[in-house]
Amino acid sequence: MKPLQITIISGLSGSGKSTAMRALEDSGYYCIDNMPAPLIPTFIELCQHSTGELTRVAIAVDIRGKEFLEDFQKRVQDLRAKGYEVKIIFLESTNEILIRRYSETRRRHPVEKEMGIALPEAVEEERGEMAFLREIADELIDTSALNVHELRSIILERLMAAPAARMQVTLLSFGYSYGLPAEADMVIDVRFLPNPFFVRELRGLTGRDDKVRGYVLEQQETKEFLKRFGAMITYLLPLYEKEGKSYLTIAIGCTGGRHRSVVIAEHVATLLARHGTEFTVRHRDMERG
Repeated sequence: MKPLQITIISGLSGSGKSTAMRALEDSGYYCIDNMPAPLIPTFIELCQHSTGELTRVAIAVDIRGKEFLEDFQKRVQDLRAKGYEVKIIFLESTNEILIRRYSETRRRHPVEKEMGIALPEAVEEERGEMAFLREIADELIDTSALNVHELRSIILERLMAAPAARMQVTLLSFGYSYGLPAEADMVIDVRFLPNPFFVRELRGLTGRDDKVRGYVLEQQETKEFLKRFGAMITYLLPLYEKEGKSYLTIAIGCTGGRHRSVVIAEHVATLLARHGTEFTVRHRDMERG
């Protein structure tokens, strides 16, 4: 009998849980939405002993079942104690983005309906209610800057890929002006490097343009930083792997996320490639502004 893969999709209302569940359903997962926590162990036992080829299950848990949420952590612990592998993915976005999404769809937020409060207060109330689940999640995904296709790709990349012999690394460039990425395991601030934004002919370009890349990489500060940072990464990655970490997100930030962070992320990618590390590169804020 194949071991049952159990994925819990949770997060804030409007952060993309429905998109994530549809992606998994399309990929062969048996998906069920908003199951009360006390019923999850019984459901999993039934799935495990079904006569079919049911090997992957995804369950969405959210604020609609909040009367059961206090039991949720214990139910997950019980499943793990029985030998089940349970992965919890928590989706979130900034308050501004969540409010905009609900305003655009003209749907009412579940807390807004239940408590009779305004949308901004409902979003903040839910964030507080769901904070404990965020803390116990195995992975956080900030969907603020993701469209539905990008979110679908990330979900499938994390859950559908065959087990890798080596850790998967994501290099994520971002702009501090738009906030820290919640999913980052490591944050590197490169705002100390000379800023191409203040060079008129470079301002409208991005870190993927040769002129910007040349400007950033030719700086003495950049050369020294890359030498030291490269040595640190080369030292740390095997240690993270030894600890059993499957995914590592290294966030590299500058002011706007268009120039320096993009250049550094792309350059570090070449270092990872030379060492045979599995990686992806994302530029969260490169197209902003």
